[in-house]
Amino acid sequence: MISVEGLKVEFGVKPLFSDASFVINDRDRIALVGKNGAGKSTMLKIICGMEHPTAGTVAIPTDTTMGYLPQVMVLHDSTTVREEAQKAFADIQKMAARIERLERQMNERTDYESDDYMALVERYTTEHERYLMLGAEGCEAEIERTLMGLGFLRTDFDRPTSEFSGGWRMRIELAKILLRRPDVLLLDEPTNHLDIESIQWLEQLLATWSGAVVLVSHDRAFINNVTNRTLEISCGHVIDYRVNYNEYVVLRKERREQQLRAYENQQKEMADMRQFIERFRYQATKAVQVQQKVKQLEKMVPIEIDEVDNSAMHLKFPPCLRSGDYPVICEEVRKSYGHLVFSHVNLTIKRGEKVAFVGKNGEGKSTLVKCIMGEIPFDGMLKVGHNVQIGYFAQNQAQLLDESLTVFQTIDNVAKGDIRLRINDILGAFMFGGEASDKKVKVLSGGERSRLAMIRLLLEPVNLLILDEPTNHLDMPSKDVLKEAIRAFDGTAIIVSHDREFLDGLVTKVFEFGGGRVKEHIGGIYDFLRSKGPLSSLGGDTIDRLLNGSKQPKSVSQAKESSIPVQSSPVPADAPARSLSGSASGAASYAAHKEQQKRLRKAERAVEESETKIARMETRLKELDQLLCDPKNASDMTLVTEYTDTKRALDEEVERWEELSEELEKLNN
Repeated sequence: MISVEGLKVEFGVKPLFSDASFVINDRDRIALVGKNGAGKSTMLKIICGMEHPTAGTVAIPTDTTMGYLPQVMVLHDSTTVREEAQKAFADIQKMAARIERLERQMNERTDYESDDYMALVERYTTEHERYLMLGAEGCEAEIERTLMGLGFLRTDFDRPTSEFSGGWRMRIELAKILLRRPDVLLLDEPTNHLDIESIQWLEQLLATWSGAVVLVSHDRAFINNVTNRTLEISCGHVIDYRVNYNEYVVLRKERREQQLRAYENQQKEMADMRQFIERFRYQATKAVQVQQKVKQLEKMVPIEIDEVDNSAMHLKFPPCLRSGDYPVICEEVRKSYGHLVFSHVNLTIKRGEKVAFVGKNGEGKSTLVKCIMGEIPFDGMLKVGHNVQIGYFAQNQAQLLDESLTVFQTIDNVAKGDIRLRINDILGAFMFGGEASDKKVKVLSGGERSRLAMIRLLLEPVNLLILDEPTNHLDMPSKDVLKEAIRAFDGTAIIVSHDREFLDGLVTKVFEFGGGRVKEHIGGIYDFLRSKGPLSSLGGDTIDRLLNGSKQPKSVSQAKESSIPVQSSPVPADAPARSLSGSASGAASYAAHKEQQKRLRKAERAVEESETKIARMETRLKELDQLLCDPKNASDMTLVTEYTDTKRALDEEVERWEELSEELEKLNN
């Protein structure tokens, strides 16, 4: 348990936040939310000890371990992917070296009866048992499972990390943190460099993490699937909502309405007091009452209202020319850079369609976009339709802005018509409100420049939008504004994104990139994901045990996939007749076969019954997990005892299942 008491941070005249107090419990799944600049990343750095608050304390038990993933970190390129991941087990590797040293000493000595030799044996035994208890034998398997879950291939394991982009190296750092199995995970925008499959894998992992998780993310689907508690930093304070993000949005709206009513009542009361003071200031008979009103007015603390949510603001693209019926047509398009990126790409995008390009990083999504833009050569036929005007947002778009202009001037130069009257509202919706609109472009961060480039694109008259990861530097309200604008856009849109919530309800077709091919899927993003089937057959508790280095039993579904097929070939209906009509040896052979089938069916039933028990106990453990996550049940010893007993029974049943499966495998063989 981590206790935060009276935290205050000051970077200027106004505190970033003050009097922040909350507790992080053992199995909490916390989303840390607030507008950009509210102090979310600072809060994570304070919790992990990288920064110190102006006032207040963070109490952390001495044996608590932490894993912190920042948005940006210094990366080293002197090792392979596997070697870098193995650093997570540095302590275990040192222990392995000690054991090897002790074993060598034992082999070199011959004084087997001496006390010194017996002490050496005892030391070796103790170290070796501890090594096994830490699950060290499964380290390589864990490394492989985690790296592949984050999108790496086995062929990548022995490649130097210097060959990978910054996003892939951040995945390696995330893998190292997960492999260390810390008690508390602090993750700052962990999905920024992940594809949809890796995000889903990480969701499953975090949902069953044995410790606490605190994360900052602008991926609404991700935090809804992972978290059960929301800490909001707003108006310099931390408000604790013990619900997931969607429920928090509803509660926050109600809270703000209450604040507005209270604020309006207070303003009316203060106005009445000022009116009384002005009216009777110079009347001696009212002097005492006037002084009382003055003191009351001085003591009143103005009610603060949460920042205005601009997500309800409507923004439309300016009118544009009508394009041809088919803005993009690809026939047998192929691209390679020494290695094949994709080939045999055949696709047609109709006017008005909103489509998504999805797939793992490096599979060619951005490459095909560059082919459409005419930026790189390719083989095959790619036709951009008649009268098509392209608006393109790429990751390097921010570098093309004029650094000598201010934020306001940058947008004012492209805005036309009535939209110019709403420039300040638009800038506010994308976090450039107030004084921020007067900043020079040259002093903006990379994320701020990307947002500014996005606003420029929204104001240009185009009929084909091509957006490459448009949401990476946008918070949720800004993403809502952009999504609504694209949905209302009359033209055609191609969106390269891993943000499921952003694509949901926006696109009607998905093009999947993978294995050098591009496959078309009709329907929305969740239709596409459902068609891909479940990401993993692992049960939640099974993943939890795998992560915590305990004995690694298979879940029921894994059991069915990994064992020798349970169902044997059916015996033909005329088999008895054929056997009985044969010789005595044939009769004996049939009897043996019948006995074998009987034993096989019995073994199959035993395995199935064991699998049913395992599934039932795993379900109950999930229910108990949920109950114990509730603070009011934390001290309920009945639940704790049931959890312990169920887990022990589950481990015993898994061992029994393994024995039964081995017996069944022998019978099948």
